[in-house]
Amino acid sequence: MTARLYPAVLEKGPKKTFAAWMPDFPDCVAAGTTQEQALEKLDARVAQAAETLAEGDKEMPEPTPIDRIEKPAAFLAFVMVKVAPPNPSERVNVYLPKNLITKADQRAADLGMSRSSFFGLALNLALSAYGAAGFMGVARAAVAKKPR
Repeated sequence: MTARLYPAVLEKGPKKTFAAWMPDFPDCVAAGTTQEQALEKLDARVAQAAETLAEGDKEMPEPTPIDRIEKPAAFLAFVMVKVAPPNPSERVNVYLPKNLITKADQRAADLGMSRSSFFGLALNLALSAYGAAGFMGVARAAVAKKPR
């Protein structure tokens, strides 16, 4: 499923604060001292809500048309928020040297991550740093240097 646009309501809060909420994700409510801060927090909450739906094999809700949303008294604006369904994970088995796994586990623990999350982060960083074609060149060079 591709990303969809969902309406969010931005409203003025007490004491120079702002609040944002989404009718289609009732638990997604955020506040901040600026509009931008409230919307950034809302983005994080809706991403987590989408993840929770995916983990439960539940569909994303249909976006509510803006004309069906009641404006609260402190209404400022409707804001469209892009929500992408999470990319599902797949379990894979890999064989790596034990000392490499030990180093990876230590670094993951330092970062407060699981081993799987750390491997995903490392792979994403490697692919984005070298690109698919460049990464293959680096990998070939590493294999060529490996003593036999």
